Amino acid sequence: MTAANLLFVAIGAVSLVVGLGTMAAAFRLGRESPKGVAMLIAGMMATAFGLLMAGFAIAYATGENP
Repeated sequence: MTAANLLFVAIGAVSLVVGLGTMAAAFRLGRESPKGVAMLIAGMMATAFGLLMAGFAIAYATGENP
């Protein structure tokens, strides 16, 4: 795994944790609050970004190179 892949995995993991934390805070505010809805959407987007970034970096590192 190259240094760039490790960086992508680290950024993806941090984004995943931040996204999950944002979603947890949004659940406390409730869905009736516009701020809670915005935080829920942002948390889901950050979580998905983190999963995709880390997942593709790991897949690229473990895939076969021609």
